Formats: sequence, C-alpha cells, structure tokens
Amino acid sequence: MTTRRDFLKTAAAASAGLAVGLHSNFGKAAHVSPNSKVNLACIGIGNRGEQIIGDFEKTGLANIVALCDVDMGAKHTQKVIGKYPNAKRFNDFRQLFDKASNEFDAVAIAVPDHAHFPIAMHAISAGKHVYVEKPMARTFLEAELMMAAAKKNPQIVTQVGNQGHSEANYFQFKAWLDAGIIKDITAVTAHMNNDRRWHKWDPNIYRLPEAEPIPETLDWNTWLTTAMYHDYNSKYHYGDWRCWYDFGMGALGDWGAHIMDTVHEFLDLGLPYEINPVKLTGHNDYFYPMSSTILFRFPKRKKMPALDLTWYDGVDNQPPLPEGYGVSALDPNIPASGAGEIKAAKINPGKIIYGKDLTFKGASHGSTLSIIPEEKAKDIASKLPEVPKSPSNHFENFLLACTGKEKTRSPFEIHGPLSQVFSLGVMAQRLNTKIEFDRTTKQITNNAFANAMLAGLPPRKGWEQYYKI
Repeated sequence: MTTRRDFLKTAAAASAGLAVGLHSNFGKAAHVSPNSKVNLACIGIGNRGEQIIGDFEKTGLANIVALCDVDMGAKHTQKVIGKYPNAKRFNDFRQLFDKASNEFDAVAIAVPDHAHFPIAMHAISAGKHVYVEKPMARTFLEAELMMAAAKKNPQIVTQVGNQGHSEANYFQFKAWLDAGIIKDITAVTAHMNNDRRWHKWDPNIYRLPEAEPIPETLDWNTWLTTAMYHDYNSKYHYGDWRCWYDFGMGALGDWGAHIMDTVHEFLDLGLPYEINPVKLTGHNDYFYPMSSTILFRFPKRKKMPALDLTWYDGVDNQPPLPEGYGVSALDPNIPASGAGEIKAAKINPGKIIYGKDLTFKGASHGSTLSIIPEEKAKDIASKLPEVPKSPSNHFENFLLACTGKEKTRSPFEIHGPLSQVFSLGVMAQRLNTKIEFDRTTKQITNNAFANAMLAGLPPRKGWEQYYKI
C-alpha cells in the first residue's frame, strides 16, 4: 500500500524534475505526417464527450478510430456508437491501449475529474498525444506528476480543454498586456453565481449515499479508477460526480478554467502563498458548499505587483461591482451540455480585473475584455492595439500540434499550475481553514494534515502504477 508519506516523497521528486511513468521507459510518440489526419481514440463518449467528438470531427483533421466508455450500453453512448460504426469499441481504457494501441495517435479524454489522471498518464506512457478536459487533475500531486511526465516526453503533445484559451480573449489579453494597457494589476474578482446541482441537496449530510443497484451496462469498478471504493449511487453518475469532493472539483474547478485562465497565464501568477475560505455557506464533509468566497494571494512577480484573486460562487454570494460596471453579459460561446445550462442572471460567469489606472470586466470562455466605466474606454480607445485573430480553434490547435504545424496553447506545463490552484482552493473549502503555502518547496506550512492532502488518498490496489517514479 502506498502511504501519504510515500506520496509526499513522490511529489518532492516530481517537483525536482525526475522521470515519472508507468514503466522505466516511456513509449515513443507516434509520428503523424503533417499532411495526414490524426487517428483519434475517444475515452468518455457521452454528454460532454459527444460534444468533443463532434468538435474534433468538424475540423476535418481527425479520424475517429476507437470509442471507449464504462457504459457502452447506455442510450447516450449508443447514440455516439451509431455515428461511428467502424470505430473499435472498449469498456476499459486499459484494454483500448492493450488491444488497439497501434491504430491511434492521440486520445481525447472526457471523463469525470477523478479519472483524468490515470488515463492521461497511461496515454503518455503509451506514446499517445493527450487532449483532456479541464480541470487537468483533481489533486495537487496528480497535476504535478502529469506535468513531470509531459516535460520528460516533449515529443508528446498535450492540451487541456479550456477552449477559450484559443479564442479572442487569449489573443486580446496578450496584445493588451504587451502594449501596456493591462498593467499594475493588484486584484481580480472571478465569479460564477449560477445554480449548481448540489444546491438542491441537504448540507446536513452525515454519511455517503446508500448503495443502489449498479446499472447492468455500467462497469462501476472501472468508473472509480484510482478513487477509494464507493457503493454505486445515482447521485454520483451523469454529471453529479462534480458535486462530490471525492470525484469532482465543484464550481471552482469547473468554471475557474474558463474564467481565470488568461489572468493566470499572462500575469504569471503561478501558485498562491495563501488560500483563505473567507465565506462558506452550507459547508459539509462530502459535497461542495452552497456558496464560497475564496481568497487566493499571489506575491510580487518580476515587475508585477502582488495580486489578490477572490473567487465567488453561489446564487446568494455575488461579488461587489465597481462603479460603471454596466450590464453583465452572458457569453454566447458557452457550449451547451447535459450538465445543466447556464441561464442569464443578474451577474453572469466572469471576472473583474483591477489595475492602478484601469479596470476591466469580462465574461467566461473566449469573451473579450472591456474597459470600465464607458467614459474611460472612450478616452483610451485610440491607444488600443490591433488584436490578431486566432489561426485555429482549440481542437484544430491540438490536431495541428500533433502533426507539428502548431504548438498547443494550453499544454500541461501552462494549465498544470492553474489546476493546482484549484486543488488548493478545494482543500481550503473542504477543511474550512486558511492554508499557507510555500511556492518554492510546494508544501503547506501551517497545517500538517492539509499538507498530507496535497497527495490525496493513496490509490486502490491495482492502480498504484500510475503514481510511481
């Protein structure tokens, strides 16, 4: 059995840049001709997975050659299977790699958050390019190991599915930063105040849900992957996994990647030195609070001042708005999904960025920033630089990178630290306590129990290989 102490040693070794993997030697990445389509295996094909498969197919750059899902008999997976009758089919991702590895170049992973890590690590070990939905991983250590694996294998292309990172806001933020329009940022408010699935649940919970019969077509044991065994209950399935600390990342991990991504990358935030759960309503030991306000504090970085980023979620927990804020737009690029649509509200998912001279507001995903108040925007309009258009969307970008024509915009090395910010935020939520974090040693300094949680629980028997150095 791998202990927490072993895990922390592994984390320290991964931080030092040692090789990680399933085997002593990683697989060599499959060569994809620059003029060829990428042969793609899709793991997780229902709901969001179905959308991703469709987005890859629309590019005209991919062949869907294999489909894998723990419930290939469900209605939503049968629908996808019907579209690709010639694709090979698998219930278990390990069988996919064992039996069909020579038939695909890359994988698209759209499974619950807790299963991102083992599948991605297996893919890298097999020499396959990896597209994985956000957040990249559920625990701090998992993200650390995924970054180390990608760094050790630079020939393998990685991309995390925060698709706004290939849209207008990405290019605008960089252009405005380079031109000195965005500068001296000292505070950011990030907010997602729409109703979530768990808001209908009772926070006075004192035990996990009771066992229910496992659906005949569902491979529940493989669904759990590395996670501690839980009896099946329908409240874990079909998107409800996002509600639980053991499986998902709540509103922060779900929406933070679409709201904080450009702020985090282009302001070089890295990891916070303090994470403080300022407000938690309906806190319990099992699923996410009804509302959360979490303060992340980042130090000075080169010529950039210290920055406080405050996250707000919950319908009763809206952030203060600056004078001249105007209307809160609902981003038209938010993709529809089976996990609950975002409806227009008083304040929609987005961010407010406070600088010494200028204040900016933006929505989520790829939506562009605007300067507020409107009078200030008019004054500075003539100084705004031209913003280049994106040469490829997020799915094209990944496939073109597989053929050597582009570099991915959200590889593990870029998104990994942001995923770790989410992991630290979730730990602060779960423990309902302030966390002090050493950015150099990547250790929590004020709470030994929290420090052990950086690694998460040891994996179940049979899944230890994904964590070995």
